[in-house]
Amino acid sequence: MDESLREIPFPEKDEPLRRDVGMLGALVGDVIKGQAGPELFELVESVRAQAIRRRETGSEDCGALAAAIEGLPPAAARELVRAFSTYFQVVNLAEQVHRIRRGKAHLRSDGPPQSGSLAAAVLDLQERGVSAEQAAQLFREAVVEPVFTAHPTEATRRTILEKQRAIAERLLDGLDPSLTPSDERTLWARIRTEITTAWQTEEHPTVRPTVGDEMEHVLFYLITVLYGVVPALYEVLDEAFESGYGDRQGRGEAESLTGARPLVRFSSWVGGDMDGNPAVNAATVRTSLARHQSLILGLYRKELDGLARHLSQSSSRVGWSSQIDATIDAYKAMHPHVFERIRPRHRAMGYRTLLTLMGARLEASRLGDPGGYEHPHEYLTDLHAIDASLLGNRGEHAGRFAVLRAIRRAEVFGFHMATLDVRQHAGRHRGVAGTLLGDAGWADRDVAHRVERLRDTLAELERSQAPSFAPPSGADSDAVRETLDVFRAIDECRVRYGPRAVGPYIISMARDVDDVLTVLFLDQVARGTGTPSDLDVAPLFETVDDLQAASRTLRSLFGDPVYSKHLARRDRRQMVMVGYSDSGKDGGIASARWSLQKAQLDMAASASDCGVSLTLFHGRGGTVSRGGGKVHKAVAASPHDALSAHLRLTEQGEVIDAKYGLPSIALREIERMVGSVVIKMSETLRPADEPDPRWHPVAESLAGAARSAYRQLVHEDPDFTAFFRALTPIDVIERMSIGSRPASRKGGGSVDDLRAIPWVFSWTQTRATLPGWYGVGSGLEAAVEAHGEEAVADAVTGWPFLTALIDDIEMVVAKSDLGIASRYLDLVTGPEARLFEEVEAEFGRVVEWITRLKGTDSILAADGTLQRSIRLRNPYVDPMNLLQVDLLKRWREGGREDEDVFKALLATVQGIARGLKNTG
Repeated sequence: MDESLREIPFPEKDEPLRRDVGMLGALVGDVIKGQAGPELFELVESVRAQAIRRRETGSEDCGALAAAIEGLPPAAARELVRAFSTYFQVVNLAEQVHRIRRGKAHLRSDGPPQSGSLAAAVLDLQERGVSAEQAAQLFREAVVEPVFTAHPTEATRRTILEKQRAIAERLLDGLDPSLTPSDERTLWARIRTEITTAWQTEEHPTVRPTVGDEMEHVLFYLITVLYGVVPALYEVLDEAFESGYGDRQGRGEAESLTGARPLVRFSSWVGGDMDGNPAVNAATVRTSLARHQSLILGLYRKELDGLARHLSQSSSRVGWSSQIDATIDAYKAMHPHVFERIRPRHRAMGYRTLLTLMGARLEASRLGDPGGYEHPHEYLTDLHAIDASLLGNRGEHAGRFAVLRAIRRAEVFGFHMATLDVRQHAGRHRGVAGTLLGDAGWADRDVAHRVERLRDTLAELERSQAPSFAPPSGADSDAVRETLDVFRAIDECRVRYGPRAVGPYIISMARDVDDVLTVLFLDQVARGTGTPSDLDVAPLFETVDDLQAASRTLRSLFGDPVYSKHLARRDRRQMVMVGYSDSGKDGGIASARWSLQKAQLDMAASASDCGVSLTLFHGRGGTVSRGGGKVHKAVAASPHDALSAHLRLTEQGEVIDAKYGLPSIALREIERMVGSVVIKMSETLRPADEPDPRWHPVAESLAGAARSAYRQLVHEDPDFTAFFRALTPIDVIERMSIGSRPASRKGGGSVDDLRAIPWVFSWTQTRATLPGWYGVGSGLEAAVEAHGEEAVADAVTGWPFLTALIDDIEMVVAKSDLGIASRYLDLVTGPEARLFEEVEAEFGRVVEWITRLKGTDSILAADGTLQRSIRLRNPYVDPMNLLQVDLLKRWREGGREDEDVFKALLATVQGIARGLKNTG
């Protein structure tokens, strides 16, 4: 399956990738012949050859290719898709391993450090004139916090992911230059085993995953990858800093560059995201946090066991600090049975004895028994005592490295491993508050009325310092009980697992001050005390209109007398989440990005004026239309005045596996995020470069016209919903078992009811990828008419915000194929089919204006790597799209009741998602 590789240019540095792809493709072909027979292999090769010919000739005609697969029995269709999908698996893995190979090559070379590495970031700081002391301070202040969500965009089950990782590990083993021919044969035999067992494994879950399943999926990455990556991150930073600035420059007394402050933290929504998901509740909050703690303490216990074996220093050979002996004596009294089990000859090994007793304390903490650690600081104190003792007794090279790694993990993961955010829709809160206040028309009252009533009620509760709120009779509904129990669970878990265990309480679709005050009211009622809490309440502004009003909302909130007291209890710290998904679905990508850019600036100004420390939490999706794309470019393009040392952002779906599936890639991704934040922070050390005054008006014109064009099609044309539901496989995606949450908030069939994820997923499947570019051609055209082509071109190439936006859109356009998308018109039988002409016209405009303004002959002219990646996949994705069209037609004509056809459709959805490396 590697003939097409001869037609694709590979630079010399990428020849190893060509070799891997070729060998893996041939191996997949052998597996297909061995497992499914020569008939399937011949069909695969015939279809692939036709797809390649179509691409090589530049023909838009898909007729011959479509005819080759039309009418295939469902079982044969599934096998054909499985063959192509398996190829995508191995190509994706080969590309990931090649990234690691190139990274190692950079480390071995004498050239400049690899772009995006911490070494490159330190070099950048030096070139900007940042001193060692200033750079050290920037790194001490910076923190990045990926927040893993369970949004249903990961269409690959965990069993397959584990097999993919095993293949990747074998490919990484192949980078060892000392391998013998026999070693290589063994390695490829093991890869073949993994591919074969994956072929024999059902790809699609037969039932919708539970919240527990989703939790274990996220924990897989935390446990198997990130737990190991964390200490390596600090080691890379120390090495980069010492290489750039010299040993110990700018560090003061601290041993580590960042001190005890975590450079990275991890959070999760799994088990806490209630918005539209009835399966998430107080029980899942409690269960998730209990599971987090049990796992992290188990990992620490295993690490201490290893340290105990390693730190075998005997009293007859070397001493240790008196603190070690004192701690052993104290812990012997706590756990005498554990001390008695230590062999007498090992009791003269002070570190081993202490580490064994520390393990007993961890186990007691895990089980909730007496004698456990009450707080992770106690555990860290013991580790630091061992570290200090080693330093003071000739032990710097006698096990200290492993102790420092344990310290780093404890600083980052604490006793909670990952912070759990909790999220619920503002409408749900409003309904519960109305019930508790005995006001059936509460949701219809104006905002001023609700704010005044809530303010008075909260003030009275605080004045009374007693549980004086008495709900009216009949207020004991399921919604009330479930909602209040969540707030009780939050309070309990903060006490049990520590304040870092529970993150912000996020209010979806927040619009005004009353949405935030409502959460404070519900929290106080649930806790049954007049004592206010310091709950971190984070409004989430999602639509374009709400983003435009966000600054005004925050000023009102910060000026509210009740909320001002709440801020004082939180050291005047406020988190606000900004949503990229719903804003994009609401007004299109250009309008959403510009609204987000302005909202960040305006909210930062409001917070500064009110003396509030603001942290922005970026709700980014996996695709460009939902805020995805390259994080470092987004950070560089963020407004200077909205700068924060804390980068908090969601990571979803297939993005989690792509970025955190392999340790080396996870380390590089975190390096890139940390480096981009620190470089952006360094702008505070010098006068900011003001954007050209012409650029903001350009963005206004672009966003306004783009939004108008987008909304005219998506929200205002009466035929659009019918067009969307006929053209795309949304009806298949709504039935897929890839997430515990329903596809629609209200269960309706309209675009407004649909969540952003299935909306984008559906368009991605057709290759039209409409949410990622529609309206931008009209927007650029309007901007040129208003400001002139030269001014717009200057903004596109000179302003990081617009450069990042257009680069992202260009990538989406490159992955689009309206020739393939037009085949889905066979599914549209009504007058709404006319809308495809508008889609084609707008696509032509966006291609024309991007290439004109960038001064290039074609899309992605400057990105050969991505061009090659797309060319590697197209001959395998195209047939699956055509097969999907044929199957959709048959399934719908049969009343959507043929289960065999549906299973084949599921396979096409999975395969196309793999091929494009994008879902929602």
